[in-house]
Amino acid sequence: MNPMDELRAARPAHLGDAPVDEGTRARELTYAMSHPRKARRGRKVVWPVWGISLAGATAAVAAAAVVVTGTGGAPPSAPDSVAQPAATATATATKVRLSAREVLLAAAEKAGSQPDEMGAWWHTSTMQRTLHQVAEGGYTVVERQRSEGWTSSATGGEQGGTYQSLGARPATPEDEAAWRRAGSPREFEVKVPGKPRAITLSTSPRKPWGGFSPLVDGDKVFWLGRNVTMKELRALPSDPGRLKAWLLRSYKGHDTESESVPMASDPWLYRVSTGLILDMPVTPEVRAAAFRMLADLDSVKVIENVTDAEGRQGAAVAVEEKVRDSVMETRLIFDQETGRGLASESVVVEPGDAHAGHEPGTVVGTTTVLEAGWADSRP
Repeated sequence: MNPMDELRAARPAHLGDAPVDEGTRARELTYAMSHPRKARRGRKVVWPVWGISLAGATAAVAAAAVVVTGTGGAPPSAPDSVAQPAATATATATKVRLSAREVLLAAAEKAGSQPDEMGAWWHTSTMQRTLHQVAEGGYTVVERQRSEGWTSSATGGEQGGTYQSLGARPATPEDEAAWRRAGSPREFEVKVPGKPRAITLSTSPRKPWGGFSPLVDGDKVFWLGRNVTMKELRALPSDPGRLKAWLLRSYKGHDTESESVPMASDPWLYRVSTGLILDMPVTPEVRAAAFRMLADLDSVKVIENVTDAEGRQGAAVAVEEKVRDSVMETRLIFDQETGRGLASESVVVEPGDAHAGHEPGTVVGTTTVLEAGWADSRP
């Protein structure tokens, strides 16, 4: 069984075929990736897939939620101002009436002009933040995880990296005040959409862990609607029409997560191709082609003046999706000056029961790309 099949198999039966929102995907993939698979007799433990696109990987798997605990530690530091819900999120994301095509074509020009010096390793560093409502106390916390990934450019090479849970802390000053009124607990139960039980989070960071192991499944460690190799990524067509045709060879008319959930080709292309912009080791010309391909999709819109969770300014190309009984907006944030992908985030449009308590405009999950580039050596 290849790594992505194993991750898909980890999806608990009680979730059925319902789509999973971006925040839940990010959280659950992080957990899945943070626990090495059991080694077969006579074989080494294989490190879970690194280097998959953030968008593609999270769309491919949802693993079981578990109890995450800690043992004391210092109180959380000042709340993440960039991870605040509703009011702050909407204040920093001003929707502007302009052509999505024009913005994306301009980004394509910038992306295509970037240098490309392939190295021995493709390196990514990401930070994930997920909002949770605490079961008791009436406040919201931000759960944070950081990961580093390294994938060899050589055929038959290695992949690996490190992962660390940084703990959870109140999302806003108001949430911090409510947390202190509740006795400043070091651990608390939080509600998770789609889960039958609450999970336990801690304010204390966990120790980082990691390692390296040989590439598996014929080096197919990246996801573009199907598993592909580094060599295939580097050989992708730079013409947007040919790139679209190449991607659509994997399109079967259904959601990337479930064969029983229909999905039109445009949103499917958006979901699959965002990794080409965000964090995959493609050529600048292919990244530009991805922008041009998205510019031709009628379902996408552009939002300017968006600030990501790291405080970086950019624009976002976005689509809306129905997730259980909620309507969510998935955003790909990019730097308009360079065409570089910055973050992927999930925003509440219509909360429904699955996101009850979150106002429209709340960013409930975000994955920011801190670094994505070539390196000559690994740690």
